[in-house]
Amino acid sequence: MRVTKFEHAALRIEKGDDVLVIDPGSFTSPIDDLHGLVAVVITHEHPDHWTPEHLDRILRAAPGTPIFAPAGVARAAEGYEITVVAPGDTVTAGGFTLRFFGGVHEVIHASLPVVENVGVLVDGEFYYPGDSYAVPEGVEVQTLAAPLGAPWLKIGEAMDYVLAVKPRRSFGTHDMTLSVAGKTMHRQRLQWATEQDGGEFFVLEPGESLDV
Repeated sequence: MRVTKFEHAALRIEKGDDVLVIDPGSFTSPIDDLHGLVAVVITHEHPDHWTPEHLDRILRAAPGTPIFAPAGVARAAEGYEITVVAPGDTVTAGGFTLRFFGGVHEVIHASLPVVENVGVLVDGEFYYPGDSYAVPEGVEVQTLAAPLGAPWLKIGEAMDYVLAVKPRRSFGTHDMTLSVAGKTMHRQRLQWATEQDGGEFFVLEPGESLDV
């Protein structure tokens, strides 16, 4: 598979002729190369992970593309056909097998509601947790897209998360709330955490890819 990082939390995954898009949100530029698109995954309802504008553009380019998301997204995205998924579910889309984990978004503050969130494991190898520290129990994660910065994120907790997952490879995502200096510092911390179990950390800027 080839994983391409876009701004913030958006990812594009290619395997053969099939393409999967994850979390095209408000901080993300339009994703134009949608030939072969077989599915969209939205991890939760916050606008930095999906917008109507992105979905409209995607569905114009690839009509009928299935959208997999938790029930909160289905409620927020009224008028769109959403296939609701929950932790423990497994679905197929084209040549991809998708397993879902977690269940809830990390707490931002007691004054804000906690929403549903699913992490997605692609083909048993690539894992993206959305806005959570959900560990896919019983899975040897080969490649982890690890969150770098967020209102809910403390870098020490993000480091502990990488230490718990023990990926063979990792790169940072969910990073548009950080300055250049902040990204560099947080990447260094997650690189350290990845290397503790012999893994390798990669720096990906928007538009750059990693073959996994």
